[in-house]
Amino acid sequence: MNTDIIIVGCGVAGLYCALNLPKDKKIVIVTKNKARRSDSYLAQGGICVLRDEEDFSSFYEDTMRAGHYENDPDSVEIMIRSSQEVISDLVSFGVHFEKNGKEFVYTREGAHSAPRILFHEDETGKEITSNLLQTAREKENITLIENFTMVDLIVENNLCKGIVGHYNEGEYISITADYTVLATGGIGGLFKHSTNYPHLTGDSLALALKYGIKLQDIDYIQIHPTTLFSNKHGREFLISESVRGEGAVLLNSKGERFVDELLPRDVVANAIFEEMKKEGSNHVWLSLEAIDKEEIKSHFPNIYQHCLEEGYDITKEPIPVVPSQHYFMGGIEVDKSSLTSMERLYAVGETACNGVHGKNRLASNSLLESLVFAKRAAEHITKNYTGLEANESFEVNEDTYANYQEEYKRMVLEAIEKEKKSRE
Repeated sequence: MNTDIIIVGCGVAGLYCALNLPKDKKIVIVTKNKARRSDSYLAQGGICVLRDEEDFSSFYEDTMRAGHYENDPDSVEIMIRSSQEVISDLVSFGVHFEKNGKEFVYTREGAHSAPRILFHEDETGKEITSNLLQTAREKENITLIENFTMVDLIVENNLCKGIVGHYNEGEYISITADYTVLATGGIGGLFKHSTNYPHLTGDSLALALKYGIKLQDIDYIQIHPTTLFSNKHGREFLISESVRGEGAVLLNSKGERFVDELLPRDVVANAIFEEMKKEGSNHVWLSLEAIDKEEIKSHFPNIYQHCLEEGYDITKEPIPVVPSQHYFMGGIEVDKSSLTSMERLYAVGETACNGVHGKNRLASNSLLESLVFAKRAAEHITKNYTGLEANESFEVNEDTYANYQEEYKRMVLEAIEKEKKSRE
């Protein structure tokens, strides 16, 4: 197969990048699973936006402080300054955010000094991603291929010419392209307890390691403080940080508060681990008693319903919560236009690292950062577009990839461990 631009992944980053590319370019988007099974769909809390110029300093400082000041200052400023434009784009694509009349309603989450988060119930990611997906499906120049797993890049002299992958049934093919964009999401599939989909296993990172593409801060992995404790196997159910932003508190087994719930996620998660260790328990408790019952049902309907199905009525009783792997701050190193160290290869979304998040991501910056830098990738490709010479047919040797899945996981986990030790 041959196309102008290949995008690997169809979360918000991949979709928004595609929608900002020229309409006269053929774009193929491949995704490892069903189109709707991306972590973007799972984002509950919301998306940050600069409310006005007076909010810039505190928004900037909140992001830097949460990231332990290891953030790239220029990337943070680019993200914040671009936020209003992104929100306008989303609204034009049919995305609905909570409003009071004609005015947006803003909520607050942990480590934010002011309310600046737009939301749609407690399924903001689903609202954004589904509208972007629907818009992309309607574009004649965009082809979406589901259940297609990338296993390799086509590389010549540090220049990317496309990808190799296979369908579920095992047929391997090459897709050559003038430009390649990696938007493969996080690494939750490498962990026993994670809020991510299990098929997100860091495939792009493995290929970066294979070809010597620069990586950055790959040991910076965020643990979300509050997921619903369960003995069931599978993806952990997230209890959005905005629940604590609206007044929910964390309690130990004696019903005592032990931490400021609005501190950055890593601080809160570490406090929970310490309390669990002190008490010899496998979870703590989250009480929503301070939040109006009707507010719970209207603002957090998905969380309310899921907890009911698990046997907990959050309007009447606290729920057991435990920290779980949630987000990847590191990734493939990219510049301000999302270009990697390999020519014609871009990375956007959670699989990329442009320095916005530093050591710890500020709540609700993930959707915003993904969208801002996905658009910048599209703009850079558009501005600098030149076609490659006609590619010779690339013959795929399937035997090369016989055990790729386990090998790639091993490569990524070893690299993360090596990075950790280098900091000690």
